[in-house]
Amino acid sequence: SMIASGAHVVFPTPQGYRGEGVFDNFWKLVERYRVTYMITVPTALAALMQRPVNADISSLKNAFSGSSPLPVELYNRFRKETGVEIVEGYGLTEATCLVSVNPPDGVKKIGSVGFMFPYCNVRILTRQGATDYRECAVDEVGEICVSNPGVFEGSTYTEADKNRELFADGRFLRTGDLGRIDAEGYLFITGRAKDLIIRGGHNIDPAIIEEALMGHEAVGFVGAIGQPDAHAGELPCAYVELVKGASATVEDLMAYAAKHISERAAVPKYLEILTELPKTAVGKVFKPDLRRMAITRTFDAALAEAGLPARVALVIEDKKRGLVAQLAKSGPVEDVAVASILGQFSNPWEWAA
Repeated sequence: SMIASGAHVVFPTPQGYRGEGVFDNFWKLVERYRVTYMITVPTALAALMQRPVNADISSLKNAFSGSSPLPVELYNRFRKETGVEIVEGYGLTEATCLVSVNPPDGVKKIGSVGFMFPYCNVRILTRQGATDYRECAVDEVGEICVSNPGVFEGSTYTEADKNRELFADGRFLRTGDLGRIDAEGYLFITGRAKDLIIRGGHNIDPAIIEEALMGHEAVGFVGAIGQPDAHAGELPCAYVELVKGASATVEDLMAYAAKHISERAAVPKYLEILTELPKTAVGKVFKPDLRRMAITRTFDAALAEAGLPARVALVIEDKKRGLVAQLAKSGPVEDVAVASILGQFSNPWEWAA
């Protein structure tokens, strides 16, 4: 779009936002190049909000945000500090990136990713039976499924097993994202199907936890996941990175979460403050690493409590079994599927007997 419009594009470093000194100098770069639009992600916005707006950014018209849902608190914080409106959009590589966007010059609904692009058809579907799907009603949450000229019908991945059940009704790509479409046609993302925390009979959206904790003035980044539990299957767990120079204790944040999370089952049972949360190349919080940390901590504690001579040496991803804990015992290292431990035994540690 920059080439087509005859504009300039500025890359702060070859590593993008992750390059050294980018956030410290970002507003000065905006002033130097008279930037009109910035393309960003929520974690980058959170990092920018830890620095003062120390330059003339009056040229900046909008900030476009994608890659993961934008917490409302972060949206409000950014607008208050900069006077700039954030335009949220949505896309994924498998659908050639562009699916929907809030209208830059029209009504933007906070928390929405806007209207679908031309030639892009989005359906919110829920599964009925092994192969049948039902289209959801207005504002009913289901899986976001996409058909557009960039979707290669019937197959996306080179590995055949990854394509199984990837399409609904033949040509609609199942994104794995949960969402809803309101009466005016705005698309809302409510979470990731695989990120849902399933606590007994409760399906908990981690965004509920993340959004609440982001309201704390000392919190810069949050990653909420489900940690293994012998009785409930999973319990909500949160990892937090604080704003640079800010201070807060685990007790402070746990009390804040309990006060601001309306769904009682979603209040974290464990919270840990990390120096830095693991992130992907595009700035998303990398939840598989957080899950590995939680699995290691939970299983090691349970094994120690049971007096068993074993510990988690490594947590790896197995294509068929999901996350697998490699347990080092007095003998050779043994692979144990996390799901099978929790699913097959009333006491998940009796396998070791």
